[in-house]
Amino acid sequence: MSFWKNLFGGGGGSGSKSIEPAVVAEEAYKGFTVKSLIMPVGSEYQLAGLIEKEVDGELKSYKFVRADRFSSKEDVVSFALAKGRQIIDEQGEGIYRP
Repeated sequence: MSFWKNLFGGGGGSGSKSIEPAVVAEEAYKGFTVKSLIMPVGSEYQLAGLIEKEVDGELKSYKFVRADRFSSKEDVVSFALAKGRQIIDEQGEGIYRP
């Protein structure tokens, strides 16, 4: 039975740890803070980031994850910061609307 649980995702044993993304770089951009997150997926890194800004005394956060994967940590950091700047340019504070 454990074979079937593991095959179909029901085996939540010790080998299936979830790794929290870590902030590895950040920059200020147009009043926002853009942070690059490291999300390891096998031997690659998935593109992910966080955009933060204080709005009316409250810290707002917007997390983005894209399908792009990179073999180099430096590349994923660079692209995540660039993607964050692009999102800010396109949407501004609109990313925090419900």
